[in-house]
Amino acid sequence: MASADLPASVEALTLQSTSNVSKFPGCFPTLNPVDIYREHISEELGKIAEIDPAKIYPRLQWTNTLDKGDLALAVPALQIKTKNPKELAQEFADKFPESELIHKPVVSGPQLMFFFKGQPLAKTVLSRVLNEKEAYGTNGNQGLRDPSDPSKGKKKIIIEFSSPNIAKPFHAGHLRSTIIGGFLANLYTVMGWEVIKMNYLGDWGKQYGLLANGFKYFGNEEALNKDPINHLFDVYVQINKVVGKEEEPIKELKEQIKAKKEKNEDVSALEAEVAKLVDASEDEKARRYFKSMEDQDPEALALWRRFRDLSINKYKQTYARLNIDFDVYSGESQVKAESMAKAYQNMKEAGVAEDSDGAIIANFEKHGAKKLGKAVIIRKDGTPLYLTRDIGAILERDEEYHFDKMIYVVASQQDLHLAQLFKITELSGHKDLASRCQHINFGMVQGMSTRKGTVKFLDDILHDVGDKMHEVMKKNEVKYSQVENPEQTADILGITSVMVQDMTGKRINNYEFNLEAMTSFEGDTGPYLQYAHARLCSMTRKSELNVDELPSANFDLLTEKHAVDLCRLLAQWPDVLINTAKTQEPVTVLSYLFRMTHMLSSSYDVLKVIGSEPEVKKARMALYASARQVLNNGMRVLGLNPVQRM
Repeated sequence: MASADLPASVEALTLQSTSNVSKFPGCFPTLNPVDIYREHISEELGKIAEIDPAKIYPRLQWTNTLDKGDLALAVPALQIKTKNPKELAQEFADKFPESELIHKPVVSGPQLMFFFKGQPLAKTVLSRVLNEKEAYGTNGNQGLRDPSDPSKGKKKIIIEFSSPNIAKPFHAGHLRSTIIGGFLANLYTVMGWEVIKMNYLGDWGKQYGLLANGFKYFGNEEALNKDPINHLFDVYVQINKVVGKEEEPIKELKEQIKAKKEKNEDVSALEAEVAKLVDASEDEKARRYFKSMEDQDPEALALWRRFRDLSINKYKQTYARLNIDFDVYSGESQVKAESMAKAYQNMKEAGVAEDSDGAIIANFEKHGAKKLGKAVIIRKDGTPLYLTRDIGAILERDEEYHFDKMIYVVASQQDLHLAQLFKITELSGHKDLASRCQHINFGMVQGMSTRKGTVKFLDDILHDVGDKMHEVMKKNEVKYSQVENPEQTADILGITSVMVQDMTGKRINNYEFNLEAMTSFEGDTGPYLQYAHARLCSMTRKSELNVDELPSANFDLLTEKHAVDLCRLLAQWPDVLINTAKTQEPVTVLSYLFRMTHMLSSSYDVLKVIGSEPEVKKARMALYASARQVLNNGMRVLGLNPVQRM
């Protein structure tokens, strides 16, 4: 069964699932070639060890390097007490029967290493890749609520990511959230989940009062329509300069009042002056304007809505370049007052909320969570904080979507905030809801600043790397002349550079934004990955073979170690996806793709296509076409757009 109902970011991938049920849980031999081998080894070892094969199956581990086998079994994990595990391992290896699928197990201490035989593996894997194409590796069964009863439907996940603030720069933190969130959305999609991609915009608060008033002084209709985000940011910067200047005399007067109070002198005249300055200040006007928004003033809301809509339209264009689209543009403004009231009521009833000098706080220390400290829920003036809105939002989303899981892709600086949010949700009587929420965090990007200062918009970042890649491409005049749309290709390569640099380490690691390193063709970079894909496309063109006829190649001719090892690696792709769903790290996929590209580059001299015997040529081309397909599938899951020429 295939489904083409996928988001734009993985539109080139199709999803496959199966009704074939194995007696081993999570085993899908028709979708995952390695599961055929897991079943086989479990059954044979079960007979030898006289234990239930179901005990062996989940203990067969995949390996990091091919020299350690394709699957490994730590014999102590079987908990057979009669003999020493090393002796048992040797005994199992000696008794293991001759097999068409695998070589005799190799003993390494208490471990058994299993190596797949090349020719049967090549037939299975290459046939599948060439026939299943974009669907190879996907597994819709993983996303079923009940794998034994598909009629119960798919599990549903909300992924909240990106979440920029309107009228403020789309900075590196938002970029990381966007890249990681887009990847997770693709991953859960090819694992068969129903994915809702949500952008929770920073679109509410006093800063919008400041922005609206600032627009009266510094706004320009033409500039707003042409480039809303940059223009609103300029307005925001200018009005903040005014606020800064106004604060200076107020600060001076407050210091004078403090000094006079120490001498017990009369300060009423100075206090009146401060009150007058504060009342006339842009900061106070912004507070009043925002209050009018909260009170649903139609004129104030109309201008705010215009700023919001123009900004979202601009964001959509930028996201499209990153292969990302959102199902829902939500935001702080969308959280209903009654949801916040309900959340507050729940907290009160559960004894989580308490009064503190006129404000309402949650004291986590009293609930056995000392590390979470205290958090303000409602300010003294009665206005709710982020936390209150976020609690209201969780309740609303649960009611509207009935999700099985919700992931917040937010920087690690917000670790405390999200831990407090989940704890309040739990303490307020929604333990199950809190358990379905997860924070996926990430580290900082360092060294991102512009020639003009410290602010860097996403469009500027992408423009810079696109220009850099264009320069690199021009150096090879022959290849450059063959690229149909060099500017567009340079843009794709630039975006790939940024995304791959971001995904190279674990999410939590900080990294240095390095334009030179990320746009290089040396080392494990985005351009190197794209080059590997383009080279395989070029090889297909030069071979002049009909790609549709490759599945009928004679795979028995692929006897060289390079060919066998490449097949072994291609067999791992479905497992890589399942493992990535556990790690939730883009680097799990990326490391696999780089292992494959390194193996490919060392194969070209050994497994020549051009000039080979016709049948050998066809078999080798089938191998390379399969590698290109898996590389393409992996790049798509990462959110990259593979190029055919560069």
